[in-house]
Amino acid sequence: MMSLPRFHGHEIDGALALALLEWQCEMGGDEAMLDAPVDRLAEAAVPAPVAPTAAPQAQPAAPALMMAGEGEGEADVVAAAQALAAAATDLAALAAAQQAFDGISLKRGARNFCFADGNPAARVMVIGEAPGEGEDAQGKPFVGRAGQLLDRLLAAIGLSRDAEDPARAFYVTNVLTWRPPGNRRPDAAEIAASVPFLARHVELANPEVLLLMGNTPCQAGLGREGILRLRGAWTECFGRPALPMTHPAYLLRNPVAKREAWADLLAVADRLGL
Repeated sequence: MMSLPRFHGHEIDGALALALLEWQCEMGGDEAMLDAPVDRLAEAAVPAPVAPTAAPQAQPAAPALMMAGEGEGEADVVAAAQALAAAATDLAALAAAQQAFDGISLKRGARNFCFADGNPAARVMVIGEAPGEGEDAQGKPFVGRAGQLLDRLLAAIGLSRDAEDPARAFYVTNVLTWRPPGNRRPDAAEIAASVPFLARHVELANPEVLLLMGNTPCQAGLGREGILRLRGAWTECFGRPALPMTHPAYLLRNPVAKREAWADLLAVADRLGL
């Protein structure tokens, strides 16, 4: 009878194999490694066309929108995002415009577009970094372990994303609406292409306060980083009062920081008169 494989002296049965797989997924290892790297974003090779017997008259090339991060095209990508965002007159139109926007190459590798969740009329708008694996699967921001912790934290001051009363509700989104591969941090070009949509999102939702969860929202809205220095101090972002806070994912890795997060939440409750 063939024995089971072993891991650190333990036989790997079905339960242990599943636990190891879940741990790897939480660490961002969501794809199997092959012997050679595979560029899944590369365009498939197209056979060269047969040369025509008579060359057609040359036609002017149609202008193409370059993907973010392609050097000189980055300014064009941002300008296109600004034009699309400004033309949106409500949140539904903004979501449709952002989902159709091809200026961020992450779109080609993500499963789902993650626009927002919660009550858009809420007094509090939470801005995170980008969708993770769970968010990419469900098409909603903040639904994984970090999102569940966020719900519990805000519930402690009487706020819920499911509340119909805007005074007791919160609304969540991310700087990026497409998941970066392996949950990596968004790069500067991806953030720049997303900011026009985010700014218009805040303008249309019109919250009383913003909660900036982590470094990426601070970079996008304040042009600054260093969340452990910025947290707990009210500032202004997109024309609204904003409070930088540590991301719930950071609190999961560093539970001792929950004391500071609780102090920040009390500051939010005090400002809103909860």
